[in-house]
Amino acid sequence: MRKVAVCAPATPLKREYAEAVTALAAKDFPEIELYFHDQCFVEEGHFAGSDKVRLDALLECANAPEFDAVWFAKGGYGSNRIATDFLGKASAEAGRKTYLGYSDCGTLLGGLYRARIGHPVHAPMPVDIKRDGGDEAVRRVLGWMGGDAEGLEQGLTGRPAAAFNLYTLAMLVGTRLMPALDGHELLIEEVGEYEYAIDRLMFHLVEHLHDVAGIRLGEVTAVPENDRPFGADAEQIVQYWCEKSGITYLGRAAIGHSSANRIVPFGLEA
Repeated sequence: MRKVAVCAPATPLKREYAEAVTALAAKDFPEIELYFHDQCFVEEGHFAGSDKVRLDALLECANAPEFDAVWFAKGGYGSNRIATDFLGKASAEAGRKTYLGYSDCGTLLGGLYRARIGHPVHAPMPVDIKRDGGDEAVRRVLGWMGGDAEGLEQGLTGRPAAAFNLYTLAMLVGTRLMPALDGHELLIEEVGEYEYAIDRLMFHLVEHLHDVAGIRLGEVTAVPENDRPFGADAEQIVQYWCEKSGITYLGRAAIGHSSANRIVPFGLEA
């Protein structure tokens, strides 16, 4: 039996989603026991509780010896506000766990990877149960936690890998949470950003990534319509900045803000 704690380092989760994920796991993955921390459902302004409430819940889940993994319930915004304090207070027990999530929670995954604490993994989250096909996204993660490799991103090679939301990664650059990605295949995805904003983010990001093995682009969804055409789509933008900076463009990847989002363990575990 694998025991998995779920907490919300950023924004709150609706109870109905937690109940749906719990029911799915109990029915189809009896070897996985889920524990949803009550903090997941706390609402305080934008966040799932104050910074202290979110930090305490994350530490409780990470430092508890009975759990094998910590699954982030939902992204949104807010994990950056507690990430440094979390890393400073994580116990040796926290270093034995797997941490799963994506989007805003990439801040925590990046910080964990830099600090060499545990095993960070880009993966769907419980909130994804609400999407069309969300059951399959959740099954992908539960299956992987049970030892099934079918949910992995199929383009992974023998090189180390890492996967991030583009905006989240661009905000990590220059901070104490930014991991070294030399020699890594870097997978990026984005949601809800104008094409000019994607261009701006890539302009900033490539200045700090000269030693990566290459960049692969995942899904870019919900792109708003600007008042004038930008003149290039997301893939053309990424290709442009890769070529301009001497970074190899490696093609597409199946990660992103949809139920098709696949699993990418950080590092050589990929």
